[in-house]
Amino acid sequence: MGSIDAYESAKGRRYRVRWRDPEHQQREKRGFRTKREAELYNATVEVAMMKGTYFEASQSKITVGELAEEWLANKEQALKPSSFSPIRIAWRVYVEPRWAATPIGAIRPSAVEKWIRELSQGKAVTVRVRVGNAGKPRSAGVVLRAVGILAGILDAAVRDGRIPANPARGASNLPRKGTKKRRRYLTNEEVFRFARAMPDDKRSVLVLTLAYTGIRWGEAVALTVNDIDLDRCRLAIHQTATEVDGLIHVGPPKSWEARSVPFPSFLAPRLEALIAGKKGTALVFPARAGGYLARPDTAWNRQSWWLTALRDAGLEHMTPHDLKHTAASLAVSAGANVKALQRMLGHKSAAMTLDTYADLFEDDLGSVADRLNERILAESGGSLWTS
Repeated sequence: MGSIDAYESAKGRRYRVRWRDPEHQQREKRGFRTKREAELYNATVEVAMMKGTYFEASQSKITVGELAEEWLANKEQALKPSSFSPIRIAWRVYVEPRWAATPIGAIRPSAVEKWIRELSQGKAVTVRVRVGNAGKPRSAGVVLRAVGILAGILDAAVRDGRIPANPARGASNLPRKGTKKRRRYLTNEEVFRFARAMPDDKRSVLVLTLAYTGIRWGEAVALTVNDIDLDRCRLAIHQTATEVDGLIHVGPPKSWEARSVPFPSFLAPRLEALIAGKKGTALVFPARAGGYLARPDTAWNRQSWWLTALRDAGLEHMTPHDLKHTAASLAVSAGANVKALQRMLGHKSAAMTLDTYADLFEDDLGSVADRLNERILAESGGSLWTS
């Protein structure tokens, strides 16, 4: 409850309101001509604090750049290096040049929408584009990430009571991501053709492992001898070695949960040959000079053992992650259900698996109906339907 008292000024009697903000700091506002005006203002302050919408105008003078430092530090602590890296880059390249020096209270929704339009057109100021110059139009994904960073910083400002609402939320001109390109799923014959084109047995077995287990590249190159159960045909996935900005970061899998992944028994003797004589902590797929095997360069018109093998095998361009999609396709065609596929691929939920591979299960619907029809005919002899 705030207090109201009168005081004398050069213009006569005036009233002031005193209250304590949510952080128990003493605040006041002066200059009310009547006690009634002061009471109404005091009431608005009390309602705002009860609703959680109270903000202190002086706190809105802090800049986006000042708030970003703490926000980015929190993100870095919460995310894996591979997830934080694109956020850090997007802040530095797109958000910081435009908003770092801007007080959060001065940002208007219309200014954010103008920035979105300029980013999409390649006209926004970035570390690569100066004022008055035009750059390359940015994709929907780039724009959405940049806007998401600004909005996230301002969300923290709203929670702290620095501004009443987030001007970066609810923009009317956010771009939409285009339809995803249809995935290329390899057949069994193509997988083996690709594996045979590898320069050595180690990378041949690596390709087969990726294509028939669905584990990620980082999970595969982090496998140790102790992680392979040849008797049960299982891989223990509990860590990943991810390359970020040229450095390898070893940590938990993407889902943050360890899992056991089956592999077809034909792989057992091939894996056994790779790990023969090695210590339990030794890597299954090490680099030639030791340590973790780096992800191959898959950019167009570049040279790498991966691209050479693709050309020798007569296959279209693809990345190691495409083998994860291939594993999903081959598993579904072999009759795997959604829940088993989710656990195999390390997805957080079966819903995520369905969303990611809806096209595979759509293709499978026809065969489900065919099997149901065959079962009904076999059990009934065609006599279930009688008039």
